[in-house]
Amino acid sequence: MLEKLREALQHYRPKEMSRAKLLQAAVLLPIVDRPDPTLLFTRRASHLSTHSGQVAFPGGKREPTDRDLYHTALREAEEEIALSPGAVEKVGQLSDVISLHGLCVTPWVGIIAPDLDLKADPGELDAIFEVPLSHFLDDKRTYTDVITVDGVAHYVPSYHVDGHVIWGLSAMMLVELLAEGFGMPIDLYQRPGGSLKHHPERTQRVPRERPARKSDISPVPAASRSKQ
Repeated sequence: MLEKLREALQHYRPKEMSRAKLLQAAVLLPIVDRPDPTLLFTRRASHLSTHSGQVAFPGGKREPTDRDLYHTALREAEEEIALSPGAVEKVGQLSDVISLHGLCVTPWVGIIAPDLDLKADPGELDAIFEVPLSHFLDDKRTYTDVITVDGVAHYVPSYHVDGHVIWGLSAMMLVELLAEGFGMPIDLYQRPGGSLKHHPERTQRVPRERPARKSDISPVPAASRSKQ
């Protein structure tokens, strides 16, 4: 399974937005190399004033000292979950997405060994957990969020797993990982079967010229990657 992923993303050309005037961030999608591979997520601490208890991938805003956005993803993962950059096998990049707060987020896919000594930063997180990739490849979504941005409907799966809810921006990245990395027939722009949950229509938010906060990487998307 993971060899197929490596080969697919090696040849994949993700959509990149013009980042010159955008606040930038990056996240890491860590795939754990188990017999039944898993995807690693984090949950924001309950004491935080914004987005407490919400599920996300390790990541955050780009710092001036970061060499590139992959370095941003690795640095943030090390800060948040004590994942050593040297423990990550770089697999590839996914398409840029825009967060609710106008932050341009670049996702990176990496493979890590199982049972690493990871620790959640208590100032930011209260959980690190894994979900088998098979759960997503078997499309065990609980329902589909219909998020309309500038008149375009996005059908974003929502997965409820062991009390955790994976949805929004993280689920959009996950859809691209499943489609491009594993050849799954899943598409943000095609209405799926099953239950739909409609959200108020949104307009794409123009980023403000201010320092980005980690909380800007909200699970709720303001705009998606471009249609393929």
